[in-house]
Amino acid sequence: MGTTRFIFAGAAALSMLATSALADDMTGMVMRIDRLNGTISIQQTQKGTVGGSAGGAGALQEYKTKDAAMLEAVHAGDRVNYSATDNNGTGTLTKLQKQ
Repeated sequence: MGTTRFIFAGAAALSMLATSALADDMTGMVMRIDRLNGTISIQQTQKGTVGGSAGGAGALQEYKTKDAAMLEAVHAGDRVNYSATDNNGTGTLTKLQKQ
């Protein structure tokens, strides 16, 4: 019984760490806005000097928005600060702010 509790506690802790990692503020550039589907594609800007002079471009990620106001607040090419959560493999923006 003690081992089972330990395993469940460890799994819960790992789950919370993974979720909080996605919730951290990130920076990026809006690449595409799809108002019909309610999605925004953002290319994440890498922090630090990893990769040296590779341009600092990260992965292009598509996110659903929690409300339509987010779609109207930004345009393609805008640099943004954002937070996102992962809901069953689908990223959802929780915060989107123009830099």
